[in-house]
Amino acid sequence: MGGTIAVVGGSGQVARALVAAAAVRGVALVARGRPALDITDRDSLAAFLAAVQPIIVVNAAAFTAVDKAESDPDAAFSANATGPGHLAELCAGAETPLIHVSTDYVFDGRGTRPYREEDAIAPASVYGASKAAGEAAIRAAQPRHVILRTAWVYDAMGQNFLRTMLRLAETRAEIGVVDDQTGSPTYAHDIADAILDIASQLGAAPEHRWGTYHMTNGGTTTWAGFARAIFAEAGRRGYKMADVRSITTADYPTPARRPGYSVLDNSRIAAAFGVRLPPWPDALARCVARLPQLTAARVD
Repeated sequence: MGGTIAVVGGSGQVARALVAAAAVRGVALVARGRPALDITDRDSLAAFLAAVQPIIVVNAAAFTAVDKAESDPDAAFSANATGPGHLAELCAGAETPLIHVSTDYVFDGRGTRPYREEDAIAPASVYGASKAAGEAAIRAAQPRHVILRTAWVYDAMGQNFLRTMLRLAETRAEIGVVDDQTGSPTYAHDIADAILDIASQLGAAPEHRWGTYHMTNGGTTTWAGFARAIFAEAGRRGYKMADVRSITTADYPTPARRPGYSVLDNSRIAAAFGVRLPPWPDALARCVARLPQLTAARVD
């Protein structure tokens, strides 16, 4: 792939994974996030794109504090809707394709079969509404876009469910985990690899391939099932484990309502770009294998 990919976002899971994946592939990529680049600042976005002159832009920046968004909707909408809208306008002006990472939270989670891209959205939280507004802003400003909805993102670094479970196991023998929310855990490095695969095809992308796609690791589980799998994998590598006690969403109230069912249908992205993310247990095993390089949380 000739030219440079510009990534808006620097410290998030997907942005970090993109930097690592690009280095392995020898792809020219520049990622920049706060404080050097704030997606809510149109002028700084314009300066960044002018300096990099990218062939493709990836937006991996977002306000992801789901519960905090309920009490600070202005911040959520500024980062998740207004900022992406500005970025899309700038990309349109420069005739640069935009890849944008979105979320399963645009759906209300009351479905009974995997959500398809054409299904009606009905966000049940401020976070979900702000991400839905960001999608709409991108569609209105830049037709040459690929919006990727994903879910339950985790990595071996950063703040995420996997890291939280391992941290809690340091001091607890048993952890209560919600067992009535179903989805597909998705490894940030698989997302990054897929984004680079898609980016490599966009130069010759026919018009029908622009649009919105769903992309998660294969298979489904609950948060409790995911927690048990985390401890099974981590325990084999010498990490502390905890028993997982199944609880209900009602047992663990949060400011933001989470989707009860957020499984996404990935068939469209497979047909359009040949992207098929591996099953989530395979992805989890690869992620846990990286933990000894990144944390000292092992049992002595």
